[in-house]
Amino acid sequence: MAEQQLNIYATYTYKDAYFALSEEDKKVVRAKIAGEAAALTPGSHLYSVFPCRADADFMLWSAIDSPDPSIAAKTLTDYNTVSEGWKQYIKPVQVLWGFTRPSMYSRGKSEQDIDAIEGPRCKFFIVYPFSKTKEWFLMSMDARQGMMNEHIKIGKQYFDVKQLLLYSFGLQDQEFVVSYEVEDPVRFSELVNVLRDTEARRYTLYDTPLITGIYQTPEEFIR
Repeated sequence: MAEQQLNIYATYTYKDAYFALSEEDKKVVRAKIAGEAAALTPGSHLYSVFPCRADADFMLWSAIDSPDPSIAAKTLTDYNTVSEGWKQYIKPVQVLWGFTRPSMYSRGKSEQDIDAIEGPRCKFFIVYPFSKTKEWFLMSMDARQGMMNEHIKIGKQYFDVKQLLLYSFGLQDQEFVVSYEVEDPVRFSELVNVLRDTEARRYTLYDTPLITGIYQTPEEFIR
């Protein structure tokens, strides 16, 4: 994975106009969305969201390496243009986006890092926006590193939970977008529960709303 990569997580809900269509025409709409989304970015993944959430039917995850600003600008512009053709039948609910970059707290790559473009997809995908308190950023780097070492040590014990961290400072309301891939949602829930006991938790401002999706191949999404 490139050091700087643009990732967009967008949830959508179907409109009444979609439900008024025949089953065959619904498939045509879904095929159009899946096909055009795949043409937008090299990483294009679809997830069923309902009934994990009541406000959205599906989520589209779009990823592209963006070593210079022109790629990000073009991708965001193209996404807007293409999605205009979907809005007769679907309505965007939430969009979270940001860029990857090397971690301040750990060195090198990890086997738990998500490959957003070429990696195999797990069945469950969990995404949420995340921000720290001002007290966190006003602490020394050494103090923060000590707390993050505890956080990282626990995370490595759950080797089957893969993670991707996006930075959104100044781009959206949150500072980060955190996403996880896992086959067993109970394992992920256990990890989150254990992390609640760490010192760094004191400095979490918010980490909601939480979106859980179930992976669908394009064929599964369309049928």
